[in-house]
Amino acid sequence: QVQLVESGGGLVQAGGSLRLSCAYSGRTESTSLMAWFRQAPGKEREFVARITWNTGSTYYADSVKGRFTTSRDNAKNTVSLQMSSLKPEDTAVYYCAAQRWGTTRFDDWGQGTQVTVSS
Repeated sequence: QVQLVESGGGLVQAGGSLRLSCAYSGRTESTSLMAWFRQAPGKEREFVARITWNTGSTYYADSVKGRFTTSRDNAKNTVSLQMSSLKPEDTAVYYCAAQRWGTTRFDDWGQGTQVTVSS
C-alpha cells in the first residue's frame, strides 16, 4: 500500500499558475504509475495526467495538454503537477493516485487539495 498526501492547492486568478505536490510513502516498489484526477462540484471525477514510474513518460487529458506538466522527484518522494494558464473550469479538488503493477485500478488515493480559479 502507498500513502499519498497532496498539497499546494489554493485560490488563483485566471491565467495564473499553481504547483501541486503529492508526497508518497510506503510500498512504492509496487507502483507502476502515478496519476492526477480532479472532481468539480456536481461533476464526475476525471483524469488529468499520469506519469509512468519506471520510464517517466507522461500523458495528459486534452483539456490540460500544453498547460499542465507532471513530474517526479525521487529524491523528495514527490510527484508534482505544474499548472499554468489556469482557467475557471480548472476549479476542482485535485487528487493523486497510484496504480499497482498488474492492475488497471487506482487503489491508493490522496485526500485531495482544492484548486479554485477565479475569473
